[in-house]
Amino acid sequence: MRRTSPVALVGIAIAGAAIGWLLQVGLTASGAPSFQPPPTLYSVLFILAFGLILLGRPVRRLIRGTARRPVDPFYAMRVLVLAKASSLAGALLVGAAVAFLGYAVSRTGTFAVPAFWPDLLTGLGALALCVAGLVVEWWCRIPPPDPAERPDRSLEQR
Repeated sequence: MRRTSPVALVGIAIAGAAIGWLLQVGLTASGAPSFQPPPTLYSVLFILAFGLILLGRPVRRLIRGTARRPVDPFYAMRVLVLAKASSLAGALLVGAAVAFLGYAVSRTGTFAVPAFWPDLLTGLGALALCVAGLVVEWWCRIPPPDPAERPDRSLEQR
């Protein structure tokens, strides 16, 4: 599996911002109130980021050689896939939260809107999820083989 590209994360965040902005414009154009993230959203984002770090620690210990017991390879693979998915979902939600925040501030011209803190906390929670995903993905990488441990290839070529 390839590591998550920063270009992909920025592209996904831009897509999330476009979707979030269009959602806010569509809601207010139809006469409905604009979307305000509930407290459970940003709470769960922070909890997911913390849980992902906890899930990745055994794999990190195994790779560093400080593990007390072996880790199931399927567990390590699942943690890696969850980390990649978390970084992508976090980037999407960061973009959407920035759009929500920008829309709320642009409508009133001030930061003293009721949606400011929930939007900001959602953005921070999504950023924490994205960063946790990238960190755990980095923890799960296998180091390259040591050239001193490989057999000499000059004998194979003869």
